[in-house]
Amino acid sequence: MSTKEISADASHFRLWEFFASIRLTIVLLLTLAATSIVGTLIPQNEDPAAYVQTFGPALYRLLSTLGLFDMYHSGWFRFLLFLLASNIVVCSIDRLKAIWQIVFVKIPAFKIARFRRLPQKEEFHDDRSPAQLQDLYAAFIARRFRYSRVEETDEGFAVFGEKGRLTRLGVYVVHLSVVVLLFGGLVSSFFGIEGFVNIPEGEAVQDIRLRNTNDTLRLDFAIRCDDFSVSFYDSGAPKEFRSKLTILKEGQPIFQKDIIVNDPLRYAGINIFQSSYGEVPPNEVKLEFTSQATGKVYSKQAFIGQEVVIPDNLGTFVLKNFERSASFKGHNIGEAFVGVLTSGDGNSTKVTLPLRFPSFDKMRRGRVAIALAGYTPRYYTGLQVTKDPSVGVVYAGFIMIILGCYITFFTSHQQLCVEIIPAGQKSRIMVAGTANKNKVGMQRKVAQMAEELAKLG
Repeated sequence: MSTKEISADASHFRLWEFFASIRLTIVLLLTLAATSIVGTLIPQNEDPAAYVQTFGPALYRLLSTLGLFDMYHSGWFRFLLFLLASNIVVCSIDRLKAIWQIVFVKIPAFKIARFRRLPQKEEFHDDRSPAQLQDLYAAFIARRFRYSRVEETDEGFAVFGEKGRLTRLGVYVVHLSVVVLLFGGLVSSFFGIEGFVNIPEGEAVQDIRLRNTNDTLRLDFAIRCDDFSVSFYDSGAPKEFRSKLTILKEGQPIFQKDIIVNDPLRYAGINIFQSSYGEVPPNEVKLEFTSQATGKVYSKQAFIGQEVVIPDNLGTFVLKNFERSASFKGHNIGEAFVGVLTSGDGNSTKVTLPLRFPSFDKMRRGRVAIALAGYTPRYYTGLQVTKDPSVGVVYAGFIMIILGCYITFFTSHQQLCVEIIPAGQKSRIMVAGTANKNKVGMQRKVAQMAEELAKLG
């Protein structure tokens, strides 16, 4: 073998030792625990402006570079999960070699001396000869153990029984389940979707905005908000907000559900959660037109963008838009509707209707004064849209970990020996057993087996 081949083999051995190290497991678990604490102390996936306000620009840039604001999707966190999964796999393989020879051996080895040395064993005498007891005891052991056989010993013969070899693999089922859960976490981190969308009542959207990015994602279906309702406590805090959603496919409704907080809509692997709500500018208001000449008042419903004809040839009015911070002669007058009044001679005038001052337009001199008589609040529903392709993998991992823990803690690999030794015309019987777990339980079982054998007729 060349020097290069020896060096390569040594490198591979050191790499294998590194991944098979229990110290590496402890370091990785402590590191993941510490980072999870950091992820709890630092709110994840918040608005960048909130982070800047909390930490300041310099610290924000540092923490953002380290990926601490979206820790569970960061490259270093994914690397830690991959490293831990590799460590568990290598450790399991490294320790599986010895167990494999015990579990999958075709003919297990029994040494009578081992059972004779056991401190806890049961002995009794039987009036029948060993020849009379051999078939009887062999059949008894065969019924209770998966594997059994009869062997001659230096003093007589023995019936051996064994069961539960596969239970030694319970701990490896637990190891595998952890790897499956870690794999599920990586799948979720790489391929999961987490976004949000605001939908005004009566409207539908198909694009959602992905969290922490400016990217949008187009869904295979549209989400329509048919209705939104909110109820409040006496204190004014929201008590419950509910959205009536419809899933549209190629413009056709195919699924509908009312959702509230913690009761999402689920469709095609997509989860739609009720997250927030807010007000949007109303698109319908009630206006009052007052003729300055006659004093008559005319009430009309107005829709944004639609022309309203004012009686008595007072002209037409078009509600153009809603402004959060309207300006009038250089002064901010707050939220207001803005429209255009066109008189009969074709002259147009901009009209501002502040919400706080419904009769504000009466200060304007003209043939007609316009007042805001009322409007119906209009809401948008804020939805969180998620998709986790690892759900099935995670469920499988939890089932495996429950199964593995049950096998590990509640079952054992058991071996039993019943030795029959001639004692004149009678027989002396020794019953001894061993198990890799629950030694006390095995001792009770040996005593019970001895009692049943003594009564066997």
